[in-house]
Formats: sequence, structure tokens, C-alpha cells
Amino acid sequence: MRVVHTNGVGASLAKPVTIAVGERIRVSGLIQQPARARACLVLAHGAGAGMAHPWMATLAGDLDAIGFATLRFQFPYMEKQGRRPDPPALCHATIRAAVATAYGLAPSLPLFAGGKSFGGRMTSQAQAASPIPHVGGLVFFGFPLHPPRQPSMDRGAHLAQVKIPMLFFQGTRDAFAELPLIERLTERLSKCATFILIENADHSFHVPMRSGRTDEQVRTEMLDALGVWADSLVRQQ
Repeated sequence: MRVVHTNGVGASLAKPVTIAVGERIRVSGLIQQPARARACLVLAHGAGAGMAHPWMATLAGDLDAIGFATLRFQFPYMEKQGRRPDPPALCHATIRAAVATAYGLAPSLPLFAGGKSFGGRMTSQAQAASPIPHVGGLVFFGFPLHPPRQPSMDRGAHLAQVKIPMLFFQGTRDAFAELPLIERLTERLSKCATFILIENADHSFHVPMRSGRTDEQVRTEMLDALGVWADSLVRQQ
């Protein structure tokens, strides 16, 4: 199914929700659900920008256009407008709470989880530590394998403990994942991993004008692939 970009026109309204992470911790979320949703993706934000960032909002709108509901949410540090990410254990708990909220709001939809950069990595860590109930697959929009100019595969070691399908979207110009390293990692995960390489894209999936493509075309490429991948998993269930 081809993506029809809405740019906010005709898209489902993003409705606010409150997610209880614990007795004292509440975070904000946005649920966006088309009338005939085919699946739901719980979408965690990157380290430096929250759920309302234009990249996240655009992605949610494009997912809406192809029939994917989304639940975006804030990590606690972002809810408090902090800059330093929460400890991993709190991030994992927040992700689990967000997934539980999404399942409660749309229990009949196939459920996936993941996110942009840091959000995707935290989701994978949570899944590696203990399977997240109801989640049938993970989606990574730019997996941050290492800091820029500090090549390493250490941040991907836990992925070997993930036993559900994973979909990686990775740009060839992504400074957070040197191409030979991310390719080596996904080869090791071949039984569970699908790797979609986006030519000329950086960590935010921006492509230069000289590439002959636009950022919108890149998103179309990614979301077409996501739709095919998700539908294949649903058929197997």
C-alpha cells in the first residue's frame, strides 16, 4: 500500500492520554487511530526531542494514512522538560506502561513497539530483559549503535536476546551507526531481523538534494516496507 501524505489534513485527531508508569509517575501520551486501523505502533521518541517533535508528528500522520494507529508518549525526563535521559530501568518501565495503555485502548489490533533512535534502543532493551506482553515485533527508525565517531557494537549486544521479529530502518549516512557495523550486527540477527537500508539518508532520514529524492519519498519507502513487514507477521499469527 502506497503512503498518501496527509500533512495533517484528513488525518485522525491525536487524542491525549495519561500513562501511569508507577504510583507517583505519570507521563503524557498521544493516541492517533484511523477508523479502519490494521495495527498499532507504540512509538518512543529520541533522546533530544519529545513526542510532539515535527518528525514524530509527521511519522504518526503518515502511519495514520496507511492504517496504523500510533501511541506516542513522553519519557519522564522529557515530561519534566529535562535534558538528561532517565535511567534505563525507568525508560523500560515507561515503555511497558505505554504498551499496556495502547493494548487497553485498542485490544483487537496487532501491536508493535519501537521508536526513533534512543526510543527504539530502550524498547529493545526492555524486550531483551523480559518480553513485553502483546508485542509482536519491534521497529527501529535509526538504531543508535554508537555515538558519532565512536564506532562500537556494544550497544547492540542485547539484541541477541530479542526473540521476536525486528525491523531496522537505517540511513547510509547515519553517524550513529557506521554501515559495516550495523550490517554485521543485523547479519548476526538474521533469523529475527529485517534490515532496510535507506540510501543517502542521515540519522533523521534526511537526504541531500543531490540524491535526487526528497525526505517525503524516503518516508514513503520506509512506510511501504513497514506495511509489508507488519502484514506478513499478522498473517503468520
